[in-house]
Amino acid sequence: MSLLLDSFWRAVAYCMHPRVIALSFLPLVIMVTLSLGLGYFYWAPTLDWVRAALESSAWITRLWGWLEGVGVGNLKTVLAPLIVIFAVTPVIVVLSLLGVAVMMTPSLVNLVAERRFPQLERKQGGSLVVSVIWSLGSTLLALVALVVSLPLWLVPPLILVLPPLIWGWLTYRVMTFDVLAGHASKAERVEIFRRHRGWLLGIGILSGYLGAAPSVVWASGALFAAAFVILVPLAIWIYTLVFAFSSLWFAHYGLAALERLRAETVATVSPPQEVLEPLALRDESSSQRPPAAASAAPPAP
Repeated sequence: MSLLLDSFWRAVAYCMHPRVIALSFLPLVIMVTLSLGLGYFYWAPTLDWVRAALESSAWITRLWGWLEGVGVGNLKTVLAPLIVIFAVTPVIVVLSLLGVAVMMTPSLVNLVAERRFPQLERKQGGSLVVSVIWSLGSTLLALVALVVSLPLWLVPPLILVLPPLIWGWLTYRVMTFDVLAGHASKAERVEIFRRHRGWLLGIGILSGYLGAAPSVVWASGALFAAAFVILVPLAIWIYTLVFAFSSLWFAHYGLAALERLRAETVATVSPPQEVLEPLALRDESSSQRPPAAASAAPPAP
C-alpha cells in the first residue's frame, strides 16, 4: 500500500513537468486528425443508420410515444448521436492508449529513471518487437471483451463496471510491460508481474475509471453541437493526459518494485551481517596472536 500511494503522489507531481505537458500534445494531433477525418466521412451515414435502426424497432416506437406523452420527446433528437458517441468512445480510448504507449511511455519512463533511479541497471529484457506484439495481443483481447460485453452494458450497474474493468486490464498489461522492458530482465519482469499483479491491476482499473470520465465531454459535444469541434479535441487531450498520468504511475511503481527486488536478491546472495562480524573478529584475533614458540630441541645424547 505504501508503494502504491507513494507512486501515486509522485505521478501527480510529475504531470506538472513541462516535458510531460509537451509530450501530451503529440498523440493529440494524431487523434484529432483521425477523429475529424472519420467524422467527416462517416458521421452522417452512421447517424442515419442508427436512426433508421431505432425507428424500425416496435418497442422503441412505443417508447417515443410514451416520452412525447410525458413531455420529453426532445430526447429522440439526441439519442442517436449519443449512441454513436458512446460506441466510438472505447475505440478512441484504445487508440489513445496505444498512442501513449508508443509515443509517450518510453520518454516518461526515461524521465522517471533519470530523476529518481539513475543507478538502476538497464538489462533490456524486452525488445521493441516483443513490446509491440504484447501490446497488439493485449489490445485484441480487450477489443474482443468489449464487443462480447456490449449487450451487458444495457444493464445499468454493469455499464459502470465492465468498460473500466476492461480498460484497466489493458492498461495494466501494456503499461507494466513497457515500463519494465528496458530496465528489467525477463525473469525480473515475470517475478514483478507475479508479486504485484493485484496492485498493478488496481492501478489499471483506477486509470480505467479516470479514462471513462472524459465521456461526459463527448456527451456534451452531442448536446451542444456548436461547441462540438472544441469539445472533441478537449476530450481526446484529457484521455491522453490521463494515460500519461497512468504511465507515470506505473513507471514509479514498477521501477521502485524492481529496485526492491534487486535489493532483496543482493541481500539473499550476500552473507548476513551477523555471520560476517564473528568471522571478521576471529580473523582479527588470529592476526594479533604471537606466533607459536618453536618446538624444543631434542636433548643431547
